[in-house]
Amino acid sequence: MTVRTRIAPSPTGDPHVGTAYIALFNLCFARAHGGQFILRIEDTDRERSTAESEQMILDSLQWLGLDWDEGPDVGGPHGPYRQSERGDIYAEHARKLLEAGHAFKCYRTSDELDELREARKAAGQHMALKPADLALPAEEHARREAEGWPYVVRMQVPSEGTCVVEDMLRGTIEVEWTQVDAQILLKSDGMPTYHLANVVDDHLMGITHVLRGEEWINSAPKHQLLYEYFGWPMPTLCHMPLLRNPDKSKLSKRKNPTSINYYRRMGFLPQAVTNYLGRMGWSMPDEREKFTLDEMMAHFDVQRVSLGGPVFDLEKLTWLNGVYIREDLDDTALLKALRDWAFNEDYVRQILPQVRPRVDTLSQVMPLAGHFFSGLPAIEESSFSSIKLERDELVKLLQFLVWRLEGVTRWEKESLLAEVKLLGEHFELKMKAFLAPVFIAITGSATSTSVMDAMAILGSDMTRARLRHAIAVLGGVSKKQAKRLEKEFREL
Repeated sequence: MTVRTRIAPSPTGDPHVGTAYIALFNLCFARAHGGQFILRIEDTDRERSTAESEQMILDSLQWLGLDWDEGPDVGGPHGPYRQSERGDIYAEHARKLLEAGHAFKCYRTSDELDELREARKAAGQHMALKPADLALPAEEHARREAEGWPYVVRMQVPSEGTCVVEDMLRGTIEVEWTQVDAQILLKSDGMPTYHLANVVDDHLMGITHVLRGEEWINSAPKHQLLYEYFGWPMPTLCHMPLLRNPDKSKLSKRKNPTSINYYRRMGFLPQAVTNYLGRMGWSMPDEREKFTLDEMMAHFDVQRVSLGGPVFDLEKLTWLNGVYIREDLDDTALLKALRDWAFNEDYVRQILPQVRPRVDTLSQVMPLAGHFFSGLPAIEESSFSSIKLERDELVKLLQFLVWRLEGVTRWEKESLLAEVKLLGEHFELKMKAFLAPVFIAITGSATSTSVMDAMAILGSDMTRARLRHAIAVLGGVSKKQAKRLEKEFREL
């Protein structure tokens, strides 16, 4: 048997370090067994998936040195490798489940589903909805079908008993069927959910081992049941521990920069980031902290993975990056790294139109454009002394902007400007007054190039990181204040 593993990211935002972490371990497992590693794009979310996000995923994984044998960019014998191009395959398999009685059409409306869940909640029952809960009277079901009501395809699931799932790291996992809902397999627009597409694709692509985050443990019974319904052998499962913040909470962009783009933009070396991700819950046999990707693949043993939540510590990553710079880069290599990082033609060409109209001598360029070549600005609370807003209102303005920017799918000046205008109206501030504190947070100065252009050039995660840095400099947001702000923000 040839070992085949895969990574299946969703192109709905910045490429996440968690995606790179899981990709790294799948790659190492495959290579350690002389196998193959596949990249598949799960782009069934039509509203949020973008070609730009897909390209960022490919670029960031390649930057880290993670290569794949099959994928949307390199092809392969099991394509297409984008789920949006495999719709007929999923529809056919959903039809087979319906014909075999393993799935059913559900015509329930959103309001009806909410009522059913509330009733179960009030009765102290599990929130999981079962086929019996969702069933309509036969006449009503026939009426809605005849009238062409929208429907979803859901899977049949047991109402009682225990599902037993075997895991490479965790051994036997038992999940009560009462906790498992009648999962939607095909949405009303004809697109599959993760659960159907995941199982069908893994089987058709010959995936033998699935290494994924532990957040998918609760989905394992549904997947195992689907494999039984189709009569297929199930891949061996391995649920990896989640990356954690230093406070042990799940790694999230609200507490840590999570985009690979951020670390690339900050000037981290790809080999240092890959090395650090390899240390997340795993260790070399000799326990050394610094090792190459080739060394990790050569010595990889999944049983050395620790189930304790690995802490993604930015200070430790920064230290390791410094070790790589000092030990691995001579002057020639360091110069090349600098050019690759920010002093390359493509990046500088974006900046030149911002500085050319504002300088009289070349020596003025770097002071004016320095924020394009730096990390977090060296600002303090007094940097905002010229802003005519109370501290709490200033923090709220910056926090609301961070939250609005988290929802921007196309990171371009026009989209950013629309968010700024909306918030400016909310705070009853003219554009110049609204942007004044943003200017300082992004550029570290009250006088520099256009802040809107700077945000577009710096990218989404660096922009948000600088805004969060400014909020922290201003004293941060307490838990109590955060709840109040989130309530107000939702009313926007």
